Amino acid sequence: MFNTSLPLLRRSPVLIIAAKEIKDSFRNRWISFISLIFIILSFSVTFAGSAITGTLAFPELNNLITSLSTIAVFIIPLAAILLSYDAFVGEDESGTLLLLLSYPLTRSQIILGKLIGHGSVMLLSSSIAFGGTGVLLVLLGEDYGAIETMLVFTQFILSSFLLALTFILIGYLVSLRATEKARAVGSLLFVWFLFVLLYDLLLLAVLVADLSFMNQTVINLLIALNPTDLYRAVNIMAIGAQGGLSLFSETSWALEGLYCSMFVWICVLMVIANHLFRRKPL
Repeated sequence: MFNTSLPLLRRSPVLIIAAKEIKDSFRNRWISFISLIFIILSFSVTFAGSAITGTLAFPELNNLITSLSTIAVFIIPLAAILLSYDAFVGEDESGTLLLLLSYPLTRSQIILGKLIGHGSVMLLSSSIAFGGTGVLLVLLGEDYGAIETMLVFTQFILSSFLLALTFILIGYLVSLRATEKARAVGSLLFVWFLFVLLYDLLLLAVLVADLSFMNQTVINLLIALNPTDLYRAVNIMAIGAQGGLSLFSETSWALEGLYCSMFVWICVLMVIANHLFRRKPL
């Protein structure tokens, strides 16, 4: 289970677990599946998005990132929770979790190793799809500067990676609490609906309504309470989008502050996951 030919992996239990998760994802075709979904999403928006106007043309870079982030905010969390929902409850059902804990590992190392492994899967998949799209735009488009395009797509991949890490950890929390994989999937789909659809619609309604109690602090708080809205705000502020979705840029935080908020989500969820794992009866 933990045999590897790399000396570094032999010395690092965290990397051993991460390598196992990556190998499992290759074996289960998860990387191929997620990459394919991201490629279809990215290529459809980029190369066929203008078809509804009756013409085929490359979109402006800002409009492209806005469109990609609007769709990716639904797909990335869903892919992340489907990747991580059985991280603990699945191994508990099969008995491999007890075997894993029989090794000289701390529970924090197990969680960190799984997070690195699953995060690497999501990063690789998004880099292949979105990075490949950026490269094709530079090669095929006449109005795309190589440096600007790659910087924009690098920022988009980074924010997508942080969003994926957040929902991977949410998947761990549910997996640690669930007693069956079916319940874990059902609970996570409800969480996905709550964060991605319901909360987002309510926030947009509140922002558009321009209520009297809505000041800058309240807007900042409402955006910070949902990682998907932080993701939207990061990408919209990064490109200076205009129009309806620019409502998210009403936050007074700088781009760095929004990224820090995403990191806070990851750190808090990591602490909670460690706490739940330590208290989990086996």
